[in-house]
Amino acid sequence: MIARREIWSYPEEAKVWVGKYRNSHNLLHWHYDCEFVYVERGSIDIFCEKKKHSLHAGDALFTDSGQIHYQRACEKDTVLIVMVFDYNIVRPFLEKYQLASPKLYNRYPIPDYYERLRGILTQRKRFYGEEAKCAVCEMMIDVFRGEQLVHRLGNDRTEEAFKRLLEDVHERYAEYTFEDAVHFMGMSDAYFSRYFKAMAGTTFSQYLNYVRTDNAVRLLQSGEGMTMTEIAEACGFATIRNFNRIFLEFTGYAPSRLPEDYVLSDKFTYPSEQAFTPTLYDCELIESSDAE
Repeated sequence: MIARREIWSYPEEAKVWVGKYRNSHNLLHWHYDCEFVYVERGSIDIFCEKKKHSLHAGDALFTDSGQIHYQRACEKDTVLIVMVFDYNIVRPFLEKYQLASPKLYNRYPIPDYYERLRGILTQRKRFYGEEAKCAVCEMMIDVFRGEQLVHRLGNDRTEEAFKRLLEDVHERYAEYTFEDAVHFMGMSDAYFSRYFKAMAGTTFSQYLNYVRTDNAVRLLQSGEGMTMTEIAEACGFATIRNFNRIFLEFTGYAPSRLPEDYVLSDKFTYPSEQAFTPTLYDCELIESSDAE
């Protein structure tokens, strides 16, 4: 998923999902659901609210509805507990207040809440949706009582415009330019460059090249029989030489030598040189509340 809105699917009666990931890494994205993560083992960096938060075993972070974020495990076999739930469940807490920091300063029995929710959602007894809602509310009351809060500000129109920009780039990447993005946001060139880097952790040109390379990989693997020149043009690369250079930069392969099972990593979104290469250790869902 390329820096766009993520839509979660829930069980029929419950607006809650929980699971565990090994070596979690994902692209810049947002959703109108709330997300609570807890590091069970290892360490992970999470970019949220224009800041990188480093989490280690026992640390937790809450991503509010609509916040742009991404995450990257920093060591092999990092295990992350993830709990996602509908914003309306916790609307009474979030309408007036928000956490001063997404990363929690104090410790809470998050693994206990996780096991409780997983049991509710897998057993699916009568009224399990309401029971899961109550468990989420209990957890958030615990957290909101223990953490520093600030009064919630109104909607950030600039951030909403930034989200629309990312979706616009995703739809029209082939012909998109830096000037188009600046005009879309209504900013000066210099201010837009600083703003995009603060929001995304990368430059606009790097992001645009990644989107184009991602689509080039998809076309190469589609079996449609397009030539390299046709793929380069379809994805917005000015010349075949430019295409080859950028493709090699992001994938490590020439377009003609790309392995059939290759999956493009998203290293460009990660600002730390200490991260392990995502292609070495696959992100894996190792447990979830989905009915078995």
